[in-house]
Amino acid sequence: MQFSKFILPFFMVTPTVDAQPVVFLPPEYTEEMVCMAKNIYFESGNQPVAGKIAVSQVVLNRVKHGSYPNNVCDVIYQAKMRENWKGDMVPVRHMCQFSWYCDGKSDDPEDSATWQVSLWTAKYVMTQDDFDITEGATHYHADSVYPYWADSLNETVVINNHIFYK
Repeated sequence: MQFSKFILPFFMVTPTVDAQPVVFLPPEYTEEMVCMAKNIYFESGNQPVAGKIAVSQVVLNRVKHGSYPNNVCDVIYQAKMRENWKGDMVPVRHMCQFSWYCDGKSDDPEDSATWQVSLWTAKYVMTQDDFDITEGATHYHADSVYPYWADSLNETVVINNHIFYK
């Protein structure tokens, strides 16, 4: 599926400012959609569309599950926190539900094409009532790692290089 015909109505990109493209979000994008888009961007930006949708569905499955917060942003930013030297609360490295949030790197998307696809995917997943391609998964990991919790859950599906569990 080509996204260019779908992206154009949703985004307006202006000329660059300080060599960075400026992307304006239409008002129909909610804060939760932007949180979801960041998670898609950092967790599955290099994945095919099915991988992006699956990562989104894990977040939505967690929102529905009683063991996690009940909104998208709180699920994504769930982490063990500590106070830094400036007095700000920051996530503890490797103690987050999604690794990008506590990896010490910038949480600002840089690649405008990937960011736009992430935004579109977030809006699509959060406004459609399609079936869940993860079969109810609340966890996933890349096939290059094997987390301690993988043995205690049931594998549901493998999409590209991510393994999903419930």
